[in-house]
Amino acid sequence: MSETTQALPEALAEPVVRVRPGWMSLLFFANIALWLGIYAPIQVLLPKQAELLDQVNKEFVLSLVMGVGAAVALVVNPAVGLLSDRTCSRFGRRHPWTVIGAAVAAAGLLVLAFAPGVAVMVTGWCLVQAGLNGMLATLMSAIADRVPVGQRAHVGGLVGIAQMLGTVLGAVVVVVVLGIAGLPLAYAVCAGIVVIGAAFFVLRTPDARLPVEFRPSSKAGEVVRNLWVSPRRHPDFAWAWSCHFMINLGNAFGTLYLWFFLKDAVHYADPDAGLLIMMALYGVALVAGAVLAGNFSDKSGRRKPYVLAASAVMAVAALLLVFWPSWPVALTASPLLGVGFGAYMAVALAMLTQVLPTAQDRAKDLGVINIANSLPQVVAPLVTPLVLAYLGGYSGLFAASAVATLLAAVLVLRVKAVR
Repeated sequence: MSETTQALPEALAEPVVRVRPGWMSLLFFANIALWLGIYAPIQVLLPKQAELLDQVNKEFVLSLVMGVGAAVALVVNPAVGLLSDRTCSRFGRRHPWTVIGAAVAAAGLLVLAFAPGVAVMVTGWCLVQAGLNGMLATLMSAIADRVPVGQRAHVGGLVGIAQMLGTVLGAVVVVVVLGIAGLPLAYAVCAGIVVIGAAFFVLRTPDARLPVEFRPSSKAGEVVRNLWVSPRRHPDFAWAWSCHFMINLGNAFGTLYLWFFLKDAVHYADPDAGLLIMMALYGVALVAGAVLAGNFSDKSGRRKPYVLAASAVMAVAALLLVFWPSWPVALTASPLLGVGFGAYMAVALAMLTQVLPTAQDRAKDLGVINIANSLPQVVAPLVTPLVLAYLGGYSGLFAASAVATLLAAVLVLRVKAVR
């Protein structure tokens, strides 16, 4: 069969028609729901639950829960991507897995709502990570499936804004609900939002069916081998992946323990309120960075300069907290981190989708890229207790954040296929 673009089915063809605002809005809201489901527990609910279950060893409990959950995410994300690449359902390749992911995540959040101990807490968070990372694999694939290259930084900026809004709205929602009804209802509200966001996207957007004759091999040996993307054969993919990993590692070092930082290092009287203030500043700046960088990058066709600038700004934000770990400086660092991460997220999705090896394996390859999102959530909880204990406390942690983001800037220079 001919391998020309004309012979390819819609599911595998490179998109050339610009997506409309309605489609972008539905993707935007689905991503808000997804990231709310991830970050509301990470920032507020899991730390509080860890403290309730074990006051003395709360940091260890939180690290254990997040580390095991992130390990699950490492496996699920590329696995769901690979399965969706081979799905020939009449409902499409991606939508069935989006629905399954949302349902599994909602079940996990309800398990967390009534977890009596650490073991059940770990089980619930593993279900959440499995479901939401499956959903993440399919939603990110929608960008490569539907959005032409010249529009991807703009759409990537919207996805970055959605991640921020999910983070901020998650903190606001759960803090309000916690004040009224406690942990169980807060988890249940997160579960409802995840399901609603996924349902609207699946019911209101198209998903091209993959003809059976175009399905990649499903033989077990070939499937397992296909999970590996050779850095030697695809060096741009490898360098872009490494850059993405370091940015997310720096972000994990800088954000996962903010609630404890405000409480134990800054000694802020109300860490819940302090976190909301920081997230609001972070959010406004992230929107500005994502919109501006996304639009300018699409117009110029350039990606690297924006990644370099974003890495530098994020490193400055972390270094401020290294030398001046105080509440006023935290208010300055928050918008700096926001504008840097927003600019990076807008351009990163465009850059990463431009270095995917093949159209047939888009979701699997994006799942491999999403490991660069999840792996830092394994590494950071394992490393952070050691840094806090032996390498200068929170100053050492924010220094590690700065080093990671600066290394990302070095790595992106090795990507040759992107301007």
